[in-house]
Amino acid sequence: MDVLERVAATGLLAGERPVVVLVSGGRDSVCLLDMAVALCGAGAVRALHVNYGLRAEAGGDEAHCASLCETLGVALEVTRAERPADAPGNLQAWARDVRYAAGAALAATLPGARVAVGHTATDQAETILYRLAASPGRRALLGMEPRTGRLVRPLLGITREETTAWCRTRGLEWREDATNAGDRYARGRVRGGLVPALRAVHPAAERNVVRTAELLRDEAEVLDVVVDTALAGRDHVAVGHLAALPRALARLVVRRLAEGATGELCPRASGRLDEILALGDGALDLGRGARAVVEDAVLRCERTPPLPARRT
Repeated sequence: MDVLERVAATGLLAGERPVVVLVSGGRDSVCLLDMAVALCGAGAVRALHVNYGLRAEAGGDEAHCASLCETLGVALEVTRAERPADAPGNLQAWARDVRYAAGAALAATLPGARVAVGHTATDQAETILYRLAASPGRRALLGMEPRTGRLVRPLLGITREETTAWCRTRGLEWREDATNAGDRYARGRVRGGLVPALRAVHPAAERNVVRTAELLRDEAEVLDVVVDTALAGRDHVAVGHLAALPRALARLVVRRLAEGATGELCPRASGRLDEILALGDGALDLGRGARAVVEDAVLRCERTPPLPARRT
C-alpha cells in the first residue's frame, strides 16, 4: 500500500467533505495539502496560514503558501497574529492555540468541515518522548489522537521521511524553519538529541514508540470501561469503596472525578490518592482548578472556588 492509500485508509480525508488544512509552508503541511486535494478535490479544501511575524522569514513563508495554493487551486486564508506582552504560557503553546482557534473559526463557516494538521508518525514519537520526560503517567504515553473533535491528523501513520519523499516526487517545494533544528525549545532538543540517540540503540525506535502508543490507546478504552463500572454512573464514590479498589483503579477513579468536575485534564489528581484517603471530612486541592471534597465519608470533586477579592 503506497503512502496516499495509507492516508486514505484513515478515513480522515475522504469524499468531498470540506476540510481546512493548516499550512505552515513546511514539508509536512505541504504534503498534507497536496494529499487533501488528491483525496477530497480542490473545491473541498481551504488552506489556512498563520503569520506570527516572529521570524525574518515569515513573509517568505506566507508568500510560499500563497504560491502553493495557487498552483493547487486551493483558496487560502491568512491570519496575522501578534502575541500580547502579558500572554500566559510559552510561545509555542500560544502559537498553537492561535492556529487551532483560527482553524476552528474558519471550519465553522463550512458545514461539516474538519481541521487537518500535518503531524506525522515522527512528530508522534517526539511528542511521546517529550511528554514522558516532562509529565509522569500513562497519558504521557498515549500520544496524539488521530481525531479530536473536528481536529484530524491524517498523517500520523507516515513518517517525516515519507512526507519528504512525497514532496520531492511531486515536485513540491517547502520552507525550512531553522528553529526546528535548534535546541532553544524542548521539542528541538528531543528531535536533535534524544531521537538520534534512540535510533543508535535500535533503528526502529521511533516506530516502536508509536506502536506502543497505539496499543496503549486501545488498552485505555478498556480502562475507561473499568472506571465506568467502578463509578456506576455516579459523580461520587464512598471513601471506603475507593480504599478497597486496586490502587491503580482508585487513582483512575480520582482522576475521572476531577476531570468530570472541571472538564479539563487534571494529571496531578491521581497522585493525591493517599491524601484523599486520609483526609476525613475536608477539602484538598488537586491542581488544574479541581479540588476533592469529602463529606460523610463520600468523595466528590468540584471546581476550586475563586480566591476572595483582596481588600485595598
